Amino acid sequence: MNNYYTATVGTRPEWPTLDHDVTVDVVIVGAGITGCATAVELAERGFSVALVDAHSVGWGATGRNGGQVTGSLSGDNAMLKQLKKKKPSHADQFVWDLRWRGHDIITERIHKYHIDCGLKTGHIFTAWEKKDLAEFEKMVEQAHTYGMQDTVSLLTQQAVHERLATPLYHGGVLNTKNLHLHSLKLCVGEAQAAHSLGAKIYENTAVTAIETISPERVHVVTRKGTLRAKKVVLAGNAYHRLMRLQLGGYLFPAVLGNLVTEKLSAELCQRINRDDNAVYDSRTVLDYYRITHDNRLMFGGGTNYSGRDIDDVASHLRPALEATFPALKDVGIEYAWTGKAGIVINRIPMLGRAKAQVYFAQGYSGHGMATSHVLAEILATALAGDFERLRTFEDFWRWRMPVPATAGSALVALGMRYYQLKDRLG
Repeated sequence: MNNYYTATVGTRPEWPTLDHDVTVDVVIVGAGITGCATAVELAERGFSVALVDAHSVGWGATGRNGGQVTGSLSGDNAMLKQLKKKKPSHADQFVWDLRWRGHDIITERIHKYHIDCGLKTGHIFTAWEKKDLAEFEKMVEQAHTYGMQDTVSLLTQQAVHERLATPLYHGGVLNTKNLHLHSLKLCVGEAQAAHSLGAKIYENTAVTAIETISPERVHVVTRKGTLRAKKVVLAGNAYHRLMRLQLGGYLFPAVLGNLVTEKLSAELCQRINRDDNAVYDSRTVLDYYRITHDNRLMFGGGTNYSGRDIDDVASHLRPALEATFPALKDVGIEYAWTGKAGIVINRIPMLGRAKAQVYFAQGYSGHGMATSHVLAEILATALAGDFERLRTFEDFWRWRMPVPATAGSALVALGMRYYQLKDRLG
């Protein structure tokens, strides 16, 4: 499939396939953004780390998403509801930090390790329906109580249309703290940062088994070598099938579609998106888009919650693209691809231990760029001996569907169909 990220990532290291035994403190399985961010966190703390992936660094959802780093957090209401029963004074701040801490980690890391990933700032959350504006007002008011008066503001319908050449939307929220970037370049840059700190990285190295040898020893088995460690982190999200006894039934794949247009003139880019903001709308099954660093429109949406792939992504998304930007009618589409997001029923990101030696982070429900970095920090803190924030995640109640993955995906798709119909009917 023709993927813009892999076509434009530029020169990148080719790390070896594991062909011998290795001993480290921590093995991380999955070299997407969660795995690479965790590797940096651990290496900075002095752990010896091995990072392995069945494909290449960033091959999965990291190199297939919309490239938006936003404060959107799936499951925030579910988290608040549970936390306020157990830790009422702790709840609001915990969720707020989870929403925004990732932005600071990413920005600081980009500057610290000189990662060239086309970083931009600015985002508009658009109101699909007029009734959404009441919730937007509450959102802005909350942001201001946390000191974000200079970064978050409410936009009228006219203000949105001054910034975006679209007939859609009834208003919006402008957030200049939110980011957008080339997500695969960020991931590769973080892998290089971890490697510079001593982490070992192995690509095209599929894990076939995880064997507990003792309370302080676990083996991660691959076809040509074994990684011996004290702890393991599973960071494969929707792309791995390990530890099914412990993790099965919680997370289901949804297929996201993305396309990238031909290069647009600078004048046209400014006309359709005056301030170069990333955008997504307020529907449950939403569209999202941004201008890339080389003047193309990246446009995503049309999520298939059944887990089945999307045939002809470009044709699938073109009607939504042209309805959003009539000025781009019949625009050339040069790249189109799909990727898998890990959907959790109540949307609370999953972080915890499958066994005493095996940790996991997954289930961002389509909002993983910022959240993954926060969970990576929490994981590293726990592995260094401070379990407070990890235990908060372990204490969350979650839906577990005791059905095969295909049946679970069908039930998720049925639920999302209800919300799509609700959005259409207003």
